[in-house]
Amino acid sequence: MSKKRLSALISIGLVVVLALGALLPMAAFAAGELKIGFLGALSGNVAIYGTQSLKGMKLAVEEINAAGGVLGKKLVIVEEDDRGDKTEVANIMQKYATQDKVFAVVGDPTTGATKVAAPIAQQNKIILISPGSTAPGVVEIGDYIFRDTLLDSVGAPAIAKYAIQTKKWKRFALITSINNDFSVGLSKLFEAGIKKYGGQVVIKESVSDGDTDFSAQITKIKAAKPDAIVFSAYYTEGALIMKEAQKQGLKVPMVGGDGLTAPPYIEIGGKAVEGSIFYNGFSPEQPTANTRKFLDAFAKKYNGEVAELFAAQGYDAVKIIAAALKKAGTTDPKAFRDAVAATKEFPGASGTITFLSNREPLKSPVYLLTVKNGEFGLLAKVPVKE
Repeated sequence: MSKKRLSALISIGLVVVLALGALLPMAAFAAGELKIGFLGALSGNVAIYGTQSLKGMKLAVEEINAAGGVLGKKLVIVEEDDRGDKTEVANIMQKYATQDKVFAVVGDPTTGATKVAAPIAQQNKIILISPGSTAPGVVEIGDYIFRDTLLDSVGAPAIAKYAIQTKKWKRFALITSINNDFSVGLSKLFEAGIKKYGGQVVIKESVSDGDTDFSAQITKIKAAKPDAIVFSAYYTEGALIMKEAQKQGLKVPMVGGDGLTAPPYIEIGGKAVEGSIFYNGFSPEQPTANTRKFLDAFAKKYNGEVAELFAAQGYDAVKIIAAALKKAGTTDPKAFRDAVAATKEFPGASGTITFLSNREPLKSPVYLLTVKNGEFGLLAKVPVKE
């Protein structure tokens, strides 16, 4: 065989391989199965976000399939445990794109992991909806990237206004976890919100995810005499910070974002976290009809468990994907992406959801939660307008 003929055959072979790769999601569609990838931690320090998201996703898929699926096809969740590790996130996302041939991904619930997964999803034209990443710089990665959670840029000013105008707190200590993208971005928003509404950040301290000793930081904060501690990261460190504050006799509440609203915050912190206040995109109290239906179905499926924020948003992400797929009538990447982007006034379990032109979600209201008698409770609702 001549080199010219061999070269031609190789070229034809490459074209066929590329064409088959592009058609694989459609082949899965034709075969009667549609794969959605789950991305999140099922073990490790942020596992509560991933496990809750997956529970919500499974409930949504169960309901959709029981009603006949989507366009006559069954939805299937492909799941892996990324353990909150960014290298593992990249590996799993590559696997979903090149081996499992998923047509959409729900996850990761955290900002840092989503920023790792999003470029891979964008490159492969796979819809990615994060049910939890809230910091800036996520949807900007590409036009296949979405999220269905309350944004920090909305929640942080709302809670700062409430703390200053309603609670009459003026002096704040701000603690940032410097190895956490979510925390770094949120601290900037908190600081801006505090300044906007007439408060003052009297001291700034830094920690890292995984730290367990906060005695030095609390000693300095106590001397600054704040009215509240603003912590912009996650529940484990937040609870330990408040236990240290209790140990040192610093009797001020913690203010934070939805990264603190997980049962382990109360389990670890105990009485030290009483009176803490957070913003959230979901509350099981005063539910809409759609939220009530979701809460009842979730409790029935999971032995009476009360659904958390990330379960509701994982559930909503799957429902949005299914609705868009029905509208598009195909998993063709562009048509499907356009249908997701066109989502308006979606009646979700976590609230009414509209994707703006930049694929950011408009959600209303902002729920302000507090810890009272060892439980999360609704403190106030703040309506949001575009």
